[in-house]
Amino acid sequence: MHEIGIIDSVLATVVKTAQDAGATRVHSVRIQVGAMTGIVTDSLQFAFEALRTGTLAAEAVLEVEEVAAACWCEPCQQEFVPDRFMYNCPRCQHRSSELRHGQELQLISVEVS
Repeated sequence: MHEIGIIDSVLATVVKTAQDAGATRVHSVRIQVGAMTGIVTDSLQFAFEALRTGTLAAEAVLEVEEVAAACWCEPCQQEFVPDRFMYNCPRCQHRSSELRHGQELQLISVEVS
């Protein structure tokens, strides 16, 4: 379960950010996770709840914003939502090699006091 490693890194960054800001408490952590990352949101939540204990984020809430996958069709000049395994444009059937969204894994914001 690589979600534990991800949350461990996120919490390290969050705690350092809070300490650098002179904060004593983290209220919320917001991250973006792309649909094509293979990351399981429930596993992220479980890992967060387990690893936040004893940190400035002990009572924090993890907010996960899921980002849908989107490919680019060069002939049609538009984005489309791909099938999980097929990146063919639904309009012209051109096979896309450009995944524009869906691979995100970003720390978006931290609310502290």
